[in-house]
Amino acid sequence: MMRKEVMCVHVRTLPLLLVVVAGVDWTHAAQDECKDYQVQFERVFSVPGDAAMINCTLASPDVFNLSAASYEVDWYRAETGRRLRNASRRVLIRGETLWLLNVTMQHDGHYQCVLRTSAARCYKQSTRLVVERPVRGECGRPRKATQLLTVGVTDTLSCPIKEVLNKLRSYAVPASVTWYRGCDVIENGFDGHAYRDRARLKIQDVDTRNNHSYTCTLNFNLGGVAASMSETIQAWVQEDYCFLPQVLQPADDIVKAARGSRLKQTCRVFVPCIGTVPDDPVVDLFWLDDINFISTNNSERIFASEPRVWRASDSPKGMWLESVLTISSLEDTDFLVNYTCRVYSARGWPQAHFALLPQEPDVLVAVGCVFGGMVALVVFALVVYFHFKIDMVLFFRSSFPICYANEEKDGKQFDAYVTSYYPLSCQLDISHEALTFALHVLPQVLEKACGYRLFIAGRDSLPGQATVDSVHDNMMASRRLLLLYGASSFACTHRHHNDKQTNNNNNNNTNNNNVGEYACLEPRRQHECAVAMHQALMEGTLKVVLVELEEVSAAQLALFPESLRHLRRKQGAVCWWKNHKRHNQNRQQNQKSWTTCTKKSSPSRTSTQDQAELCSSPCLSPSSRFWKEIRYHMPVRGKRAAPHERISLLKV
Repeated sequence: MMRKEVMCVHVRTLPLLLVVVAGVDWTHAAQDECKDYQVQFERVFSVPGDAAMINCTLASPDVFNLSAASYEVDWYRAETGRRLRNASRRVLIRGETLWLLNVTMQHDGHYQCVLRTSAARCYKQSTRLVVERPVRGECGRPRKATQLLTVGVTDTLSCPIKEVLNKLRSYAVPASVTWYRGCDVIENGFDGHAYRDRARLKIQDVDTRNNHSYTCTLNFNLGGVAASMSETIQAWVQEDYCFLPQVLQPADDIVKAARGSRLKQTCRVFVPCIGTVPDDPVVDLFWLDDINFISTNNSERIFASEPRVWRASDSPKGMWLESVLTISSLEDTDFLVNYTCRVYSARGWPQAHFALLPQEPDVLVAVGCVFGGMVALVVFALVVYFHFKIDMVLFFRSSFPICYANEEKDGKQFDAYVTSYYPLSCQLDISHEALTFALHVLPQVLEKACGYRLFIAGRDSLPGQATVDSVHDNMMASRRLLLLYGASSFACTHRHHNDKQTNNNNNNNTNNNNVGEYACLEPRRQHECAVAMHQALMEGTLKVVLVELEEVSAAQLALFPESLRHLRRKQGAVCWWKNHKRHNQNRQQNQKSWTTCTKKSSPSRTSTQDQAELCSSPCLSPSSRFWKEIRYHMPVRGKRAAPHERISLLKV
């Protein structure tokens, strides 16, 4: 019976064992069908208590087409073939990454990544995890990375956990880094140490005290489990050190040269060093064209000299290197080429170049000369125009009268109406001279020499005609109005006006009439001034030409009527007194010249004698500056025969 029972037991358990064996065999069989990439060359190191991260590198375009198929990754313990799954506080799988959150010595071994695609492809690869015990009595990891620091400068240590830090960033998992020097925590900003970019430590003014071990610890929380990962760096301070060479010449510029000329360009390099400057900086310097290295054989048309090396005699310390590129005779093939000076060193390959172009005529100089000439010509033209404007206008009028409208048909009878601001009751000498200028000098030049028609009150007025009608009609029949005034024209007027106001105040008279401005003038001239200012300033129908007989000071100008001051500011005045200054050197000569110029001609003189006197006197010459200005302001008319001489109705 016992034997049967035993046999019965064996018969019942056999199917279960077959199922288990079949399951195990199927798993191994599936992995055996995968393409095996063997063990990764890079290993993962850890210590008990730290976390370890193992990446599957099969999800790569070098293995299969990622865009053509989806995939899934499984992790196995290679020694046992057991599939690893997420286990709280121990194992965490995220995508292609296996996390061991609390490593023990039993985790030492191989971990296999099996990748299966939707296209029925399978790939596998193993990664070796090395778990090492810490060295007793030492802080940090037993396996250390080596990094060099340069004495006397600010240098940086980099923690070798950037890959882990980037993976945590992709999970949006916060992490922090703490640095240790030996067993002591390094506070950020203390003793010249500063944390940079979460995984680097900046050290200012490196010295021999920094020959020490530094440990960086990454702290994070993954899957609800607090974990950390550390790396230890052994820092070695270099007291003798040379930096990256600096190419100072050429300066990446453009060089222009003429065909057939000789060209020399220098390549100058400085190698900064700290500590003892070596005799040989282990730096090579070469010249290159666009394709090849340039030979150092000086018998060739293009060659480079052997580098000359010397130590810097002062600060900063370092070595100088110099090589000269020589092209004995420039040819067409040498142009449009970049010539490069390249330096080979253990720190890098800095270089600089220059581009060689054929020399051409300097367009900028030509453009500058043309532009400068044009500017000078414009300035000269402006100076000539403003200085000789009147002469040019008068010449154009006389040479091309066809360009101007004929004013004979405008209904006007006179070219100018002559009046003055000089009162007869004040300063009789000046008034007499002004009247003489109006009755004799103006007609002698403008009428006899220039052919203009003038209306002069006292000479051309009709007997018995009303003053208001005479002024209005003759002024409307004139194309211009010549207004004569001097410096003392309104001194008497101003005093008379003040006296009148005083008398009015004493008599309690409230009349505010402003005729006091012209109170010293006779009624006709008073009316002439009022009508002239009204037509010139209010209506704009009459152009007034101001003729200033005496030099006017600022105090005298303040006594002028506002209307006259406004007109003088707006258009200026033709100054008779300047004509005297040009031909006389002192006041006595001015007075003599005035007397000569204003002296009435004898009635017995003939027209020929008058013309001879006119030409001989500089004051009465139409070509003088004063008369040119008068003619410039007068109407545009061609020269014509002088009118018949009239017998003056009013003799002074």
